[in-house]
Amino acid sequence: MTLKECKKEEKADREFQKKFKFEGSINVLTRMMVDPAATEKRGGGKNLPLRRGEILDVIQFTNQEQILCRNSQRR
Repeated sequence: MTLKECKKEEKADREFQKKFKFEGSINVLTRMMVDPAATEKRGGGKNLPLRRGEILDVIQFTNQEQILCRNSQRR
């Protein structure tokens, strides 16, 4: 990983922490794949756009229906 890529990832992590008021370091609990048969959803606000078969990093389980995660673009 180059220095430029490393700084870009650090910046994305800081923006993530600010947007979701997330304190502490970001630790990936597990990874999951979006159901390939699911309909694609547009994101908006704090909702992540979902694409079929996309791999997501799970950061935190917030409640029974929602989880905090990020995609491969670190969004």
